[in-house]
Amino acid sequence: MKQKNVFMLDKEDDKAVQLFVKLGMPKNLAKTLLWISQFDECKCADVEQGANLRQPEVSIVMQELRRRGWVQKRNLKKEGKGRPVHVYKTTADLSEIVNAFEQEKLQEVDRVKKDLSELKNIMASR
Repeated sequence: MKQKNVFMLDKEDDKAVQLFVKLGMPKNLAKTLLWISQFDECKCADVEQGANLRQPEVSIVMQELRRRGWVQKRNLKKEGKGRPVHVYKTTADLSEIVNAFEQEKLQEVDRVKKDLSELKNIMASR
């Protein structure tokens, strides 16, 4: 039997995941983002093991990360037949990604404030 070294998220990473979740980010997205940000590139199977997620969960998260522009994918062709292996890497430093997430949340707060103000105006005019 082969022994394989697998990097896992530590307690500090878990705390960061919890904070991301409190701020509205899906847990699987936060776990995956933190895990892949620690490597230059990683394979889907590495993410599954390191972030403790199943393959379909990783695929869904990677689609979202790619949609946001935070991750890019390339296909690594295997020898012979078979599907290529997907290799992922972040497109920016984690601090830049956190800044982008912060801007999303601040815009969300502004929309909520605007909606509440509009609701108050409607209720006041009754």
